[in-house]
Amino acid sequence: MINYKRHRRAIEKLYEDTCTVSRMIDVKKPSGETRQELQSVHIDQKCKLSQKSLASNQQTESTNNILYETKLFIAPELEIKQGDTLVVTHCGRTLKFTTGEPFVYGSHQEISLQREDKA
Repeated sequence: MINYKRHRRAIEKLYEDTCTVSRMIDVKKPSGETRQELQSVHIDQKCKLSQKSLASNQQTESTNNILYETKLFIAPELEIKQGDTLVVTHCGRTLKFTTGEPFVYGSHQEISLQREDKA
């Protein structure tokens, strides 16, 4: 039998980053109207950001587009949905990502992230 608690403790020792997860949620306004707003659902969660592929430089005459994928390791009990927005603090830098579909293990979950930005 696999000891997930032991595996989880070992994996979480590598968590040196933090993230906030946000998603679009229906919010009822005082006027009675319902609108979708981006709201945080998990704040300052310990995690580990790992680069999945090297960044491709898509330089044009007017902009330098940044496009690469990374992987996030985080606690398995957190509900993270495909399309959520993640803001990760990694090595003192704040990076914004869009989530792919999470893959949950007994000890952690892995989520493919895509960062699109301009340099």
